[in-house]
Amino acid sequence: MIPDVPPDVIRLDDVSRMFPTEPPVLALSRICLRVGRGDYVAIVGPSGSGKSTLLNTLGLLDRPTSGSYLLDGIETTTLRDGARTRLRGRKIGFIYQSFHLLAHRTVAENVMLAEVYGRSGRAWREKAGLGRPRPGRTDRGRTGNGPAGRAVTGNEPASRGKTRGAPTAAPTDAPAGAAVDGYGRRGRRARAEEALEKVGMTHRLDFLPDRLSGGERQRVAIARALMGGPSLLLCDEPTGNLDSRNTGAVLDLFDGLRDQGLTLLVITHEDAVSSRAGRRVRISDGILTEE
Repeated sequence: MIPDVPPDVIRLDDVSRMFPTEPPVLALSRICLRVGRGDYVAIVGPSGSGKSTLLNTLGLLDRPTSGSYLLDGIETTTLRDGARTRLRGRKIGFIYQSFHLLAHRTVAENVMLAEVYGRSGRAWREKAGLGRPRPGRTDRGRTGNGPAGRAVTGNEPASRGKTRGAPTAAPTDAPAGAAVDGYGRRGRRARAEEALEKVGMTHRLDFLPDRLSGGERQRVAIARALMGGPSLLLCDEPTGNLDSRNTGAVLDLFDGLRDQGLTLLVITHEDAVSSRAGRRVRISDGILTEE
């Protein structure tokens, strides 16, 4: 008897994304990509190459114009918005260059809020001023999708031209105690502590973010992305705000997560980051090629 083979975590078949500008912009051109469970893939390419549009598509923040996208064997292109939101919340964790920690919340509360508000709740996006990318905008030539996932606190600067709208926690005006009170508080706290243990931050549970170093803040952001047990981590320039020492520490952490079977896809322009991945894939003018 032939054993069941688990589906690829990511399977893109002939995925294209056309933005109806004047003239129209083809941001992705017949992209084919397969990423298996436990794979660690780096996406590299120049500014305006389509990286942000690809990240939007993989993160279920945008729909392709044509083609098929299976996430853990589930065809996503035919799902309604609500089903896509729920699938994104279950399957995908987001990590960004900016840490997006709420300044008035402790480390534990920042991580807990990811579960309270869900990774991509529409109400969160509206409160944080994020939303989906405006129609007709791409990352090509600064006509692109805005910051990719100012995803956690809504405070990521818009200057990097990344994808929008993958929030993973609460808006900055969340009611006091939102992550602390109500049903499931103890279980949520326990899950937050477990996530923080994976990144070596349990000794900072009750610290406020301004008492953390840059590397520690990114570790907290990674712990927040791990809440809910995603099968895929999408990382957009995750070491862009870190020095070389903290970059190495975060990359060591990524290695450990991969060894635990988590799938990582990292968008980066840093050779030190892409060299640690098992695969390097280059995107240029919306066309994807293996290196």
